[in-house]
Amino acid sequence: MPEISPGLYRAGSGEPVVLLHGFTGTWHHWRPLLGELAARYEVIAPTLAGHAGGPAPEAGMTSLAAAADSLEGHLSDLGVGTAHFVGNSLGGALGLELAKRGRARSLVALAPAGGWTPGDGEAKRLARFFYRQTRLTRVTAPRIGRILRNPSLRRLALRDVMRHGELISPQDAIDMAQLSLRCTVIDDAISALRADDRGVTVQDLDRIDCPVLLAWPQFDRVLPLERHATRYRRDIPGVELVQLPDCGHVPMWDDTRAVLRAITGLVDAHRAPNTAGEPGRPGAPAPVF
Repeated sequence: MPEISPGLYRAGSGEPVVLLHGFTGTWHHWRPLLGELAARYEVIAPTLAGHAGGPAPEAGMTSLAAAADSLEGHLSDLGVGTAHFVGNSLGGALGLELAKRGRARSLVALAPAGGWTPGDGEAKRLARFFYRQTRLTRVTAPRIGRILRNPSLRRLALRDVMRHGELISPQDAIDMAQLSLRCTVIDDAISALRADDRGVTVQDLDRIDCPVLLAWPQFDRVLPLERHATRYRRDIPGVELVQLPDCGHVPMWDDTRAVLRAITGLVDAHRAPNTAGEPGRPGAPAPVF
């Protein structure tokens, strides 16, 4: 039976596919993909610790390694061992961390965070970005429903994370904004970014030994490819990179089909031997960048 709660979406059967959302989000960020993925695989989409509906964060959880410890423990509690991981932004960075630990059969990283180099200015820029976004959302919260029900204003309000914010339903957009304000680790995360130390980047990438696909949105305003993919492309063994045309930082809403192709193509190519005969056709390859 499917399990759906504020902290978890779990449905389907077959190859386990774990979906990890971005900073201040919840599992709801994956809603455009859930029906088709759950028809092919067992889909486990947890809300991360410290995010609305997720587990309570542990004290001092300000590094990616500590966040990965928390997530790994949560997945173990859910009975999830190794799995195919799909992560967006923070979720992509956590997917890379778990891949280093041998938990990933494959990984699709959608604009993963943590790829910058300490001292290059990107961590501090992101601290300013999240501070500004959080402050703006809090200030406009009383009027958020009226703003996001207008397609033109919705596109404007979501321009930093989506290329086509008008395509998301008004209610989904309202839920996304309101749930982001219930993230309890925002201030700690911003402080960690301002400190700009190694703990907020993914290190030791040569330890990853599973197939990794970097799927990067063409118009990512949060983590632009040219500033955030260099270390990943250089240091992850066998990594592949595709571009998601006309997409923003959270591409599941901009081009659901392209993201589905990226996921199903990698998962179906790396099914466990005892599931090779299960229904499901390989996805068409995404455009090579």
